Amino acid sequence: MAFVCSATWIANPGQEDTVRTALEQLSPASRTEPGNIYYQAHQSPEEPSVFKIFEVYVDEDAFKAHGTYDHFKTWALGQAIPALAERRRDFSETLDF
Repeated sequence: MAFVCSATWIANPGQEDTVRTALEQLSPASRTEPGNIYYQAHQSPEEPSVFKIFEVYVDEDAFKAHGTYDHFKTWALGQAIPALAERRRDFSETLDF
């Protein structure tokens, strides 16, 4: 079963471009990680401050490793997350029927 993270990031007012720029860098770099199956960021057209990230990893260990890579430290921890008003994450595992 694959490990899934569905994240919602809500930017502080005026910080939408900061979050978007960080995701422009973070997304392609995250796709190259060992154990990453899928990584896609989305921005709401109705609420531009709302970003969603859908991530799928081979297992939870690969997801945990994601937070240790330099691109995550630079773009998520260093740029996007400080610009957020709210950060939510929901976790699940795929059902391999």
